[in-house]
Amino acid sequence: MATTVEIEKLAAEIGENVYIDVAKWHLYLNDAHLHTPLAEQLYPVLESKDLDEKAVKQILQGISVPLGGGKVSLPLSDLIPDAVKGDLMKLLEDYQSQI
Repeated sequence: MATTVEIEKLAAEIGENVYIDVAKWHLYLNDAHLHTPLAEQLYPVLESKDLDEKAVKQILQGISVPLGGGKVSLPLSDLIPDAVKGDLMKLLEDYQSQI
């Protein structure tokens, strides 16, 4: 079972390294307040050793990001560039090797 400290550590790593791209602006997930909810969903996958791109993609698909004051919502997976998704996978693999 993950502790709050472990999830916060993962959230900090994600928040500083993963961003969404909106009109060529890079909004890091910590600034968008999306890093902690993402870490909370990813940590059990890391613990269970079931980390793969499909699992991460499903989690990213399941996080809805409201835009325009809630007029529209898009899955987080649609807002993160593919190269950054690759960086996220590398970050998660490195993190998993430490737990």
